[in-house]
Amino acid sequence: MSGEMRVRIAPSPTGPFHIGTARTALFNLLYARANGGTYIVRVEDTDTARSTAEHEADILEGLRWLGLEADEGVVSATEERGGRGPYRQSARSARYAEVAAQLYTAGLAYYCFCTSAELDAERSAREKAKLPPRYSGRCAGIAADEAARRVAAGESAALRFRIKPGVVVIDDLVRGRVEIDAEALGGDLVILRADSSPLYHFTVVVDDADMGITHVIRGEDHLSNTPKHILLFEALGVTLPKFAHLPLILNPDRTKMSKRKSQTAISDYRAEGFLKEAIINFLALLGWSTGSEDEVLSVEEIQGRFSLEHVQKAGAVFDRTRLEWINGQWIRKLTHGDLLARLRPFYDRAAADGRIGRPATDDEIAALLPLIRERIPLLSSAIELTDFLFLDGLQHDPALLVPKRWEAATARAALEAARPLIADGIGEGDAPLLDAPDALEAKLRTLAEEQGWKAGDLFMALRAAATGRTATPPLFDSMRLLGRAAVLTRIDQAIAVLRAA
Repeated sequence: MSGEMRVRIAPSPTGPFHIGTARTALFNLLYARANGGTYIVRVEDTDTARSTAEHEADILEGLRWLGLEADEGVVSATEERGGRGPYRQSARSARYAEVAAQLYTAGLAYYCFCTSAELDAERSAREKAKLPPRYSGRCAGIAADEAARRVAAGESAALRFRIKPGVVVIDDLVRGRVEIDAEALGGDLVILRADSSPLYHFTVVVDDADMGITHVIRGEDHLSNTPKHILLFEALGVTLPKFAHLPLILNPDRTKMSKRKSQTAISDYRAEGFLKEAIINFLALLGWSTGSEDEVLSVEEIQGRFSLEHVQKAGAVFDRTRLEWINGQWIRKLTHGDLLARLRPFYDRAAADGRIGRPATDDEIAALLPLIRERIPLLSSAIELTDFLFLDGLQHDPALLVPKRWEAATARAALEAARPLIADGIGEGDAPLLDAPDALEAKLRTLAEEQGWKAGDLFMALRAAATGRTATPPLFDSMRLLGRAAVLTRIDQAIAVLRAA
């Protein structure tokens, strides 16, 4: 291998781009940037039964969106960068066959003629004896000329790599020295199936060797595979890469995060309105310590601090509450124009699927920004918070119109008393007052005091009447955005509902 640092991410397109792959990609990119290295994206698509073009496209788009696009390797369905390709395993079959033949010729691999039934019987016998799975090696002693004759005669045979006995040492950059006895590896390893298709442990080593990978940074769940890979690297006569196994990502109950128990697809988080900056920020903190109390960091700040020495060994808990908090912090950091541009698709989708009654204009969204910026943890939260502004009419829930301390008659009387003050206090197209003194609010507080009501109860009834919601942006500025006619119409409708209650 050359002196250049080269790292890689090698996703398999058998499912959507998920949190674990994104975290691994980020740590590889950060390590490359911190050390002047090259970050490679390789696609491991030899599982033809489950690999799809749609999953590959989702992975590559997710990497692009997060800013984790390849320096070298696969960039899109039609583009690869770099001179050590192909970077898709499906295009490397001839290379795998060539290397497998070299191992066979060197006596480091042999043909295995065991049938599925025979292998199943072996496994069953070991299970009954309470022994871990392990191939017996029954074909390991077949003479090369006999094996060649049987293969030439058309007999089905896989190719197995001979696992060298002894202890395999992994000097892991995160976990330190790890020793695993080859006895625990399950016996000699199939590297080519009987149909000549290669298996993962073989292809990943051939690819890493051919592409000059100097550092293999991946999840802890691969640690048990690493001795097999080390033995294959040694058999190929290439310099071992350095290994770093990242901590598992855990659910809050400390079980391993998986798509069966958790939301893992990056596209789902994107659709909810998590910002790419927040996801990158949060993923970096899944197993890495900043060395300070800082939690909200740009990718540039993270790059300036990142090192594998500060990656923890213990599992990293995926805390959605923390992710939402970080996302909210990043929303607050966006410029007015950037936040508007990022909210625009959410309002468009809400209009298209009927969650709001009509499309929102840029001016309408812009007017909302000062009211909602500090209140939304997700971009999608803006729709839930402001949909009442874009509805042609409301279906009032009588239960929401009546504060807990009031009767329906009190709520109706309060709305009737407040109506003329609101009619005089707002117009059409009024700008929000934000933190400026609000004469309408002052008059309504005086009304409540005169009537012996708590102002909060009056405002609650008015909020439900004008918006149909119990939680909105500030009440009086929400009314100004609705405009006098719409507010009065809704108050009249609410009064009629209460009169009929």
